[in-house]
Amino acid sequence: MIGKRVRFETRQATEFVDITGRLRDEVRRSGMRMGRLHLQSLHTTLGLAVNENEPLLLRDFQRLLERVAPANAGYEHDDFARRFEVALDEPVNGHAHCRQLLLTGFATVLVEDGELVLGRWQSVFAVELDGPRHRELAIQLDGDFSLPPRGGGPGRGARAAVTSDLLELELTRQLLDDPDPVSEPMRRLVEAGGKRLRPKLVQLTAGIGPRSEPLRAASLAAAVELLHNATLIHDDYVDESAHRRGRPTVAAAEGPERAIAVGDYYFAKATRLIAEIGNRSVTSTIAEALEAVCASQIDDVALRGAYPGDRDSYLGVVRGKTAALFAAACASGALLSEASTEIVEALRRYGDLLGVAFQMTDDMVDFSESSGKPVGLDIRQRVLSLPLIYAAEDRTVGPEVRRLLAGTLGDAEVGRVAELVVSSGALRRVHAEAETLIEEAVQELERVELDGQRPVLISLARSAVDRTF
Repeated sequence: MIGKRVRFETRQATEFVDITGRLRDEVRRSGMRMGRLHLQSLHTTLGLAVNENEPLLLRDFQRLLERVAPANAGYEHDDFARRFEVALDEPVNGHAHCRQLLLTGFATVLVEDGELVLGRWQSVFAVELDGPRHRELAIQLDGDFSLPPRGGGPGRGARAAVTSDLLELELTRQLLDDPDPVSEPMRRLVEAGGKRLRPKLVQLTAGIGPRSEPLRAASLAAAVELLHNATLIHDDYVDESAHRRGRPTVAAAEGPERAIAVGDYYFAKATRLIAEIGNRSVTSTIAEALEAVCASQIDDVALRGAYPGDRDSYLGVVRGKTAALFAAACASGALLSEASTEIVEALRRYGDLLGVAFQMTDDMVDFSESSGKPVGLDIRQRVLSLPLIYAAEDRTVGPEVRRLLAGTLGDAEVGRVAELVVSSGALRRVHAEAETLIEEAVQELERVELDGQRPVLISLARSAVDRTF
């Protein structure tokens, strides 16, 4: 049996937080093949539920809870004059406790063949009843786990768990070596989660060539993840973002000077770690990607004066800011394993296409109420966005979109722009384009021999654009 904790931040007084992805990650990381995942809320005002993740339905759920136990109904629990040892600043939350009676603080999900057993439309939700708060769930995984067979290498399921553990251990080890003023902000960002797509790509492609060394691959993967997180710290400062992965950004929590210093430190550290691996081709590949990231960041800021821009300008920025590191992750892993030039270049093209498709899909999250971040945040911050570009070019809604974007973007204007983007069909167009790019990426994989890694690389690519909005 394995015990874990899942931590996250909520943002609203009543909120349905989809934690299905986090639970799947824990199952895969543990190597569990068959068994049960037991889940328990550690808060009396945080429930658990299994239901459909559909924005309109989630709003119905929220309104039902609010009707059954309104916040202003008057509860004896909130009469602090009748209670002992209650802090003066204690918020009233009798309504939240009453709402919890309709839910449960416990849940069990079956695991078969390494996957959660859920219906096609089902998700697991943590239901916030008294937010915004920092929340914690306890989970236990009880069942059969994949282990490396004696005298041989691990099977595919166990190998995935082993490589994931090696990455997390290496990230932890590197952060422990650093001074607290820089390591603590980075540790908060790393521990907040993230998809770890770039380091996964490094580790997968590092197993393709004749020289497969998991420890060296984990070192390279950790360096790539630190580079990626350093770019996020700088991006959050430039975009004036208050939150990242449900937690305050470094710039918001500790000021812009600290954010710049932490980002710079980990750019330097990651570069050193990559150089110490001793493969000149790998070092050059990552260095070129970092140059592209920085150059595209300059272009991104410059293009905000012509907001929302056009598709060609958008693709130029995305290929540098996002796709360059995806492509470098794929190519560098293959180079580390001494794969052939043909394989390295095919994987580089796969990574580029995957990176562009991933960013297109990520743009769509800005218009989803179930995404976990405020709708229209990218609009407010004038971030280049393909759905917005397509909506601005639309014959029906385009004139109003462009007029609103040319003025001051308050809450009403941002909300209206988001409505127009959704109604224009721009999201469907972007999603179809992202899926086309993924199929092109899959074709790149089919042209070369990948030592059994093709199925998992294809699955990873398709999952990158298979998200609920």
